[in-house]
Amino acid sequence: MQTSNTYTFPTQCWHIAYLIICLCLATSCHEATPDSSNSLPITKNSNLPGPQNRSATQRIKNQKYLVSLPANFNLPVETDEVGWRILSDYGAVYVARGGVTNPPIIRFKGPADTAQWQAGLKIAQTLIGGIKVELQQPAMEALFAAREEAHKNQSDITPRGADSARRSYEETVVLWNSRVHPALEHWVAVGRLNASEATRLRALPASEQVPEVLKLESQGIYFSKDMAKSILYSVAAPGSSQHISLLALDVKEHENPSIRTLLMRHGWFQTVVSDLPHFTFLGVTEEQMSELGLKRVKSGDRIFWVPALAAD
Repeated sequence: MQTSNTYTFPTQCWHIAYLIICLCLATSCHEATPDSSNSLPITKNSNLPGPQNRSATQRIKNQKYLVSLPANFNLPVETDEVGWRILSDYGAVYVARGGVTNPPIIRFKGPADTAQWQAGLKIAQTLIGGIKVELQQPAMEALFAAREEAHKNQSDITPRGADSARRSYEETVVLWNSRVHPALEHWVAVGRLNASEATRLRALPASEQVPEVLKLESQGIYFSKDMAKSILYSVAAPGSSQHISLLALDVKEHENPSIRTLLMRHGWFQTVVSDLPHFTFLGVTEEQMSELGLKRVKSGDRIFWVPALAAD
């Protein structure tokens, strides 16, 4: 009898263990199964954003977008309206796939933390038309593939200027100032802003100017290049540019519909409404966008992809 008990007990354990292993494997396979229409899988982050931001997740109703964010992503606190505005307008890059490293935060605070994060990326660089282009390795590989296809059609994909790809924190400040300073002069000249207030704003650090500028824009005092729309449709807030992530490229041939379509086939999409030359590497197909919590926005003859924060 003892021999029988000794024999049957481990057999039962093995049966239970076998069932557990099968269950785990089935769950794992289900989560990692790629979309049947494309070889690039959509993988979800198993962890929601860190506990320090968990209450802020209540502002994101779209669970697809929420679980597509990097684990421990630093969401804005609930009262950070600037952060939520940036997430809404620029947030596609935070859920990019294709083997890239996503930015861990909405806005980098300054040159040091920006440079430190960029130093940890796997970066590829090349010269295109005499212009140095630096991108994360998967983004560069996709760009090479897109250019190869373009060459077969006697066309090309080239950078729009020297700052078309990688940008430092300092470069985002320069671009921000290129909109803010002329706008301050304009609104003082037309009597919508007094000179002392303009002087005060000009003296603030760029990061502190952002909420002040957006507050003025809520009153119709716009800071875009044409003074007719929000500055965020013209340039990113300092430290929040998708170019900092090395996943963005301003394309010279952006007006050509066939080039836009070609770039989409290789994972490059337009993600900032009204920034027409700007493309972002998301590393998925158009059919997979909704699985990342992104929505399609049509403006003119362009298609942009932005976060659908409100609902699935």
